[in-house]
Amino acid sequence: MTRPLLEVKDLKVHFPIRRGLWRRTAGVVRAVDGVSFGIDEGETLGLVGESGSGKSTTGRAVLGLIPPTSGEVWFDGQRLQDLPPEALRRERRHFQMIFQDPFASLNPRSTVADIIREPLDVHGVGPASERAGRVRELLDSVGLSPDLGTRYPHEFSGGQRQRIGIARALATSPRLIVADEPISALDVSIQAQVVNLMMDLKRDLGLTYLFIAHDLAMVRHISDRVAVMLSGHVVEVGPREQVFGAPAHPYTRMLLESVPSGDPAVPVAHSPAQPAVEKRTEGGCVFRDRCPFVEARCGTGMPGLAAVEGTNLHRVACYRTPELPVWSGAHSTSTSS
Repeated sequence: MTRPLLEVKDLKVHFPIRRGLWRRTAGVVRAVDGVSFGIDEGETLGLVGESGSGKSTTGRAVLGLIPPTSGEVWFDGQRLQDLPPEALRRERRHFQMIFQDPFASLNPRSTVADIIREPLDVHGVGPASERAGRVRELLDSVGLSPDLGTRYPHEFSGGQRQRIGIARALATSPRLIVADEPISALDVSIQAQVVNLMMDLKRDLGLTYLFIAHDLAMVRHISDRVAVMLSGHVVEVGPREQVFGAPAHPYTRMLLESVPSGDPAVPVAHSPAQPAVEKRTEGGCVFRDRCPFVEARCGTGMPGLAAVEGTNLHRVACYRTPELPVWSGAHSTSTSS
């Protein structure tokens, strides 16, 4: 078996809770609490979960934008934590990020050409005399006129700004792109265009994606495999059609059943919210306070990922998965593209 392009092992990101005049540590928020996964080259892994589940923190920790508390991140066989600063800076050109907010992620004082050219200058990619031509190529590759490089971000729509962000991410010819909810700030009419652009670029350039989102339909459309996060843990991971067609974790079922079906006669599942800080500082399964199948052993500790019967690719973190009733598939058609 070939080694994954990206391999994350027991990644943890904890934030201290400070209170009082002296800002003493009163607790810890376990934003990411032992996440492990791998992504093969040319694959798209969709990372889904409700707001506050730790998806974006995981993506930023993978790229080193947030220092992990513990754990390992391997890229192309190299443990990134072992690299000296200069070697890590050189390696960064091979993994880039598309940010969630196309309005805040672009410098309003720089022209589009300068924004896209900056990674080329920082990493010394190609001769300086050829970088202007490279910027024009990148604009064309994301469906924008090369002549728009002299304009400023405020002169573009949200969808166009996200295309500029994608062009910037592509500037250094990366192998891995972490897309942090790249469509959530866009109009519904534009979201499919941006996702289809990303799929075309993946096919043409051989890209690998970690696609972070809460839109289940888009995740199913773009992803090869899907990982479901809850309160800092991956509770289910597997091929797209297995996770959407035969979800093995009660939380995944709840997510799928909470998608409106379009039929007012079909009820939508609801789950009571839990305070994020409180849930992440308790022991036991992170879903047990909302799970309809909870039992005593669910409070003894967080179960690890184990293979679902009949497959080694579909894994779930639940004590009761073998005992759960067969999923009815409620609302499953609403998540298809």
